[in-house]
Amino acid sequence: TIAILCIDLGTDMFPAISLAYERAESDIMQRPPRDAKREHLATDRLIWMSYGQLGMIQAGGGFFVYTVVMAENGFLPSRLLGLRKSWDSRAVNDLEDSYGQEWSYEQRKALEDTCHTAFFVTVVIVQWTVLLCCKSRRNSLFHQGMSNQVLNMSIIFETVLAIIISYTPYVNRGLMMYPLKLHWWFLPLPFTLLVFVYDEWRKLLIRKFPGSFIDQETSY
Repeated sequence: TIAILCIDLGTDMFPAISLAYERAESDIMQRPPRDAKREHLATDRLIWMSYGQLGMIQAGGGFFVYTVVMAENGFLPSRLLGLRKSWDSRAVNDLEDSYGQEWSYEQRKALEDTCHTAFFVTVVIVQWTVLLCCKSRRNSLFHQGMSNQVLNMSIIFETVLAIIISYTPYVNRGLMMYPLKLHWWFLPLPFTLLVFVYDEWRKLLIRKFPGSFIDQETSY
């Protein structure tokens, strides 16, 4: 979809490139050289960490915000089940929500685009912390610091880009986006905090107990 392309090509590229400017971790000289034959750059643990853990928190945040936006507009989760056929039908212009309000096809699609935008914005906001987690493999963020100005600017860049995509007339409609209410921007923050706390605890356990289960299964 358009939102996926915006994430992949717009809000992902600059932050990903900015990690190349991150200073080395303090224990870099204590690690043995990487065995290129056995230790690949993209390992099972890296994929599990990216998609199975941090990615799931991002997805959970997106679905949570989607549910809240739908509920605030009258469609509670129980009403959404089995609704797709009627929702996508142009012939249905009196679809009732959970409170008996009737929705036309155009109104439903506007709400759908609003949910797409809310999900997109959630991914961007949770990406802030995911990017900070990627600054180091073992060191705490408090120890690693925020001296990478390219990375700092990339966070601002992806946020401004999300705002432009969401609120600029004609641009947002062309990308099937819709302006969000201000308070919806704050809904992903608990998931942002969850990613940060989870990763800090993970790195702490890796430092305190090298070779432990956590180290073997989540260190990449």
